[in-house]
Amino acid sequence: MGNMRYQSVLAMAMLVSAFLLFGLSACISDTSPKSAQAPSVDRVKSVKQGSGAAQPPLLASSTGEMNPFVGNEALPTAQSTVQSDEVLSPVAGAEAVTLDGKLVQGGLVFGKTLPGARVRLDDVPVMVGDAGDFVFGFSRDAPLSALLTIALPGGHIEERQLSIEDRDFRVERINGLDQSRVSGFTEAQLERIGVDREKKKAARSTTQRRADWRGGFDWPAHGRISGVFGSQRVLNGEAKRPHSGLDIAAPTGTPVKAPAAGIIRLAESNMYFEGGLVLLDHGHWVESAFLHLSRLDVEPGQRVEKGDIIGAIGKTGRATGPHLHWSVKWRGRVVDPQLLVPAGGNTKKPS
Repeated sequence: MGNMRYQSVLAMAMLVSAFLLFGLSACISDTSPKSAQAPSVDRVKSVKQGSGAAQPPLLASSTGEMNPFVGNEALPTAQSTVQSDEVLSPVAGAEAVTLDGKLVQGGLVFGKTLPGARVRLDDVPVMVGDAGDFVFGFSRDAPLSALLTIALPGGHIEERQLSIEDRDFRVERINGLDQSRVSGFTEAQLERIGVDREKKKAARSTTQRRADWRGGFDWPAHGRISGVFGSQRVLNGEAKRPHSGLDIAAPTGTPVKAPAAGIIRLAESNMYFEGGLVLLDHGHWVESAFLHLSRLDVEPGQRVEKGDIIGAIGKTGRATGPHLHWSVKWRGRVVDPQLLVPAGGNTKKPS
């Protein structure tokens, strides 16, 4: 009897324990989410406007050269390619635009911005390369202020008011020139001058997209500096336009090298004023001209690298002695070549 009682009590205890254990499990289960899904997380990736954007096609000729009559203002604003989980964050102008060069009359300035940006200097469009490189220059008599406007992809506008340093230029008097090359031209001479002008105009009608100027400039020849940029020229007693370049005096036959890479646009041996003339396109409307050459070693359309020999010093055209006249232009504005090269490099012996 006692044994049966013990068994009944034991069974009852086991039943109560099972009931309590079931209730506790149910309580624990009720505190957990009824759905097994993880909480929703919104992924947001912040990118700079224009990063990764493809540069819109430049309006160029079939050879990839720029049409001079169509500026960057005609291009659509480049848009970023943004995935559905990306949003655009504002771009700080200070991070998106950098400038390097001399803000001075006759200076050439090199810039970097975001691919797809559009740039203007006052009312002049500035070509921007695929990587965001651009260049602009100031003429001898440029105003002492200029407005640089950069329209970044996405709509941000960066404006920079540039202060241009004033320069004083000396007066140079040159006598003993053939008067027929100074003034009093005959009809035949004027006709020839006109033909030469059209040749130069045609050669300057295109420019390459490639920014060869990014590689910097070296001296094209070694010798004494006999004329500087911007000086007022008085030829045979007659005041003429300011000197447009840098003169390097050296014996006839001294090699002339490309100061930077580029494409030869013109190579003529008998221009009326210039004599032997080579025009070298460094891209983005930056051009070098080499005058009075005694020998030409290049031809139009040829690509040259920095340091390649393009000709030899001479005294052809309007010159009183053997020298190289080297001028640099940006969009037809003459700039000072001497600001682009290492000081004193013209006196080093050729390697």
